[in-house]
Amino acid sequence: MTIRFDTARFAAAYGTAEQLPPSTTPEVAFAGRSNVGKSSLINRLCQRKALARTSSQPGKTANINFYETDGIYLVDLPGYGYAKVSGKERQRWADLIAGYFDQERSFNLVVALVDIRHDAQKLDVQMLDFLREAELPFVIALTKADKLSRAKQDQQASRLSKQFGIPRTQMVITSAEKNIGIDELRHRIEEACE
Repeated sequence: MTIRFDTARFAAAYGTAEQLPPSTTPEVAFAGRSNVGKSSLINRLCQRKALARTSSQPGKTANINFYETDGIYLVDLPGYGYAKVSGKERQRWADLIAGYFDQERSFNLVVALVDIRHDAQKLDVQMLDFLREAELPFVIALTKADKLSRAKQDQQASRLSKQFGIPRTQMVITSAEKNIGIDELRHRIEEACE
């Protein structure tokens, strides 16, 4: 299946899981920490500058945002682990993410974003454990690779692969800034939506 990512458009935003409409088309969800670069990666995938709103302040995505492209939905989940919002708001985000995954939906792929510069973080480990337990298909997008040399990228990817207990083949080294790994990630999404 070839997806025309450049036709992507904002479809809807939902603030509670109860508002989510039934799932009728393939969905690819993007999950990750608040400052991992989800919006930047979605924009790069879709060859758009401002489809998903980016911000210098982490934690801007407070809803579940749906982007429609070529008959599939790219689903931008709120970031997790951001400290500078109230506990009540953090709980709402957690409930929203859990509520999304608790539904009967067409989970074709979850793109779990992890910052390649850091060792495995507790929240990332918990998210990956959840995806495995729920038997959801996922790929890890290691973001911000442009901040490391090629040798360091490979070294960190291997290290994270061990820490997460996930084969290296289930990871894609990416950089929204420098367009690294974007074609490979598009290909993984297309395969998952066939």
